Amino acid sequence: MPYIKKEQRKDLDVIIKLMVEKGIKADGDLNFILYKFCKYHVEKNYNSLKNYLGELNEAAEEIRRRILVPYEKKKQKINGEI
Repeated sequence: MPYIKKEQRKDLDVIIKLMVEKGIKADGDLNFILYKFCKYHVEKNYNSLKNYLGELNEAAEEIRRRILVPYEKKKQKINGEI
């Protein structure tokens, strides 16, 4: 995960807060936002599109490592092995 500078996080946190206030959910809303951002704001060349997809993939992996895996381990302790 790219650990960006704290001063940059403040600007990005404003966007996240607005997304929460607007009720953006990961049930199509987020997909629409990410697609439309790419369609209109990512250069249409191989390297830029590859980098954008790489960012999305790395975000998914970070969520898996830092949120999903610990959640699964917690549930495994509670419910036992399959």
